[in-house]
Amino acid sequence: MMQLNIQNETSRLKAVILGIANSNGPVPSIEEAYDPKSIEFIKKGAYPKEIDMIEEMEQVAAVLRKYNVDVFRPKKIENYNQIFARDIGFVIEDKFIRANILPDREQEIEAIHYVINQMNPENVIVLPEDCHIEGGDIMPHGDYIFIGTYRGKDYSDYITARTNIEAVKAIQNIFPEKKVKSFNLRKSNNNAKANALHLDCCFQPVGKNKAIIHKNGFLDEAEYQWLVNFFGKENIFEIDAEEMYQMTSNIFSIAEDVVISDRYFTGLNTWLRSHNIIVEEVSYREIAKQEGLLRCSTLPLIRA
Repeated sequence: MMQLNIQNETSRLKAVILGIANSNGPVPSIEEAYDPKSIEFIKKGAYPKEIDMIEEMEQVAAVLRKYNVDVFRPKKIENYNQIFARDIGFVIEDKFIRANILPDREQEIEAIHYVINQMNPENVIVLPEDCHIEGGDIMPHGDYIFIGTYRGKDYSDYITARTNIEAVKAIQNIFPEKKVKSFNLRKSNNNAKANALHLDCCFQPVGKNKAIIHKNGFLDEAEYQWLVNFFGKENIFEIDAEEMYQMTSNIFSIAEDVVISDRYFTGLNTWLRSHNIIVEEVSYREIAKQEGLLRCSTLPLIRA
């Protein structure tokens, strides 16, 4: 039986689910798109090609194997987007929590059932239907669980609002000993530079005590300031709206001293190396067109 263990974002990775881009389906219509960035590239006629996205994901798989990580891939569903494994579930401690995601994406969870079946069934949790939640909004951090949410009364007007306050309360009930800290994120259906789709689109811990952050992704400046104080200003790499749009905070840690990053992020990668973090560079420019990047396409199961 698989012994799940996720306490944070940066401990040494042992097992992960990496999405797939095979049989990704036709270019969606604007009505079918889930986020403003995809819509932008559909309108431009520059939506990413399957062959390019497969190649990008294979670069990541190769890096993971280099560090002896067990890599699981979803079973292929014909003509279906299965790139963003992070959205469909997440692990905190030894529990796998199945996400309540957009109804159009329900089949994605079926493609990883063979992995879920290796877990202790008592530790597989399905939240009540009124709890909307996606893994990109969830970050275990030692004694804390950081959660991105949207608290506005107009929640249902935003296809980009993915985690609601009911889900935040449910996570607190499951982990009563943890400090659950939620962050109200800026949402937009039509402006990708003013839309923090998930918490990992505007914030992510990295290394031992560092973080990447974008101030304007947070609706409440006090919540942004809390994170700055928590990590310390000298330990933070601030990104601007353009860098958030390029998904600069959405790298992925294999260990405290090893990350996978996009080679496009020259400023960030230089900063990481200056703090003695090994940067394994890949190109993820095509996948980035769907408002997701390296963290979005991975679902960690076990960290040492």
